[in-house]
Amino acid sequence: MKNKWILIFLLLLAVVIVGVMVADFKSTRPDQIASNPFEYNVDQYKAVDSALVLYTETRNLQLSMQEPAAIALAGDRLFVAGDQWVQVIGLQGKLISEIPLPEKPHAVAATPDRLLVATKASVLVYDPAGKLLATWKEGFSESSVLTSVAVAGDNIFIADAGQRKVYRFNPSGEKILEFEGKVNDEVLHGFIVPSPCFDVAINADGDLWVANPGKHALENYTFDGNLRGYWNKSSMEVEGFSGCCNPAQFTFLPDGNFITSEKGLVRIKEYKPSGELVGVVAPPAKFQDDGHAPEVVADAESRIYALDFDRKMIRVFEKKER
Repeated sequence: MKNKWILIFLLLLAVVIVGVMVADFKSTRPDQIASNPFEYNVDQYKAVDSALVLYTETRNLQLSMQEPAAIALAGDRLFVAGDQWVQVIGLQGKLISEIPLPEKPHAVAATPDRLLVATKASVLVYDPAGKLLATWKEGFSESSVLTSVAVAGDNIFIADAGQRKVYRFNPSGEKILEFEGKVNDEVLHGFIVPSPCFDVAINADGDLWVANPGKHALENYTFDGNLRGYWNKSSMEVEGFSGCCNPAQFTFLPDGNFITSEKGLVRIKEYKPSGELVGVVAPPAKFQDDGHAPEVVADAESRIYALDFDRKMIRVFEKKER
């Protein structure tokens, strides 16, 4: 009799165990798993109040490149670097010329008398006709990842995301100085660059600005590398910057306002020099989810040309009439 009750107990125990296993299996099916309340989700930040969107997309220029890498504007011409070329394109989209490159470009800058193309660890200097004048290799290292070039007269500034430094060169290719964004030697770090998103630009007044993406900041430096001022906005909301490395790209309008571009939650915005949001140029709905930050340039009429790396096109945005 005792053995009979033991057998019944074991059978009941087995039934309970099987039931628990079945319930657990069902609950772990993909369509049955409860949502994670701590999951990183940016969907709620993609929507932008239409009243904040101050620009409209007026046209776009499809590119014949597999890997567009950078864009610059000088006068009435766009210089688009990608694959192993620089394409010179009129503002209406007409291809003017092509300049072959010895390796893949990372960044480009143009002035009336020269074109500078940064590769991973060198700078190629061309004349307006596309003739190679010089190749600068001194001053960089194997760990360099050059990401941006800005020119002001005889001063050429180059951002190196690999070394987390900004260099100043003269027109002969001599490095004059380098700085890493530290206020003084006691500061633990200066530029925080978690990914190859490290931009420099010079406004119409000749002021040097550097994006410090890990701090969600834009910082103003003297040409000698001394910090003069900065502003930063860390927030998932439209007024700020989020993620590991934003703003990823920026440029200036003729009136001195900033145009910024962000990766991840891709969006382009306009800010006053003080850091106050003016409005949105292009909301996240305009771009691929979790996409690259478009590189942005602006012409004398405040039209914004955004190099959309994901769609391989230049997208033109103009301010709405009010």
